[in-house]
Amino acid sequence: MKDLFYAIQDFFVNVAFAPYDMFRALELENWFAANGVNWLFAVIGLVAMVFWMLQLKKFDSNNEEDKSISSHSYL
Repeated sequence: MKDLFYAIQDFFVNVAFAPYDMFRALELENWFAANGVNWLFAVIGLVAMVFWMLQLKKFDSNNEEDKSISSHSYL
């Protein structure tokens, strides 16, 4: 049973987290390159936000949104 836990430890330390060790070493040379994954996610989020805003603008321009004011009967 003890060998199973050592195998799990060996997998995560030497295989699964190896890219993070590479990024940690790269950070000493170039901060922007080491954070490339973060920059990629930031760009993807920005593109998604711009797309969403353009879609909202398109539906708002076509008057497809139901803007009638309604409330619950108990109000």
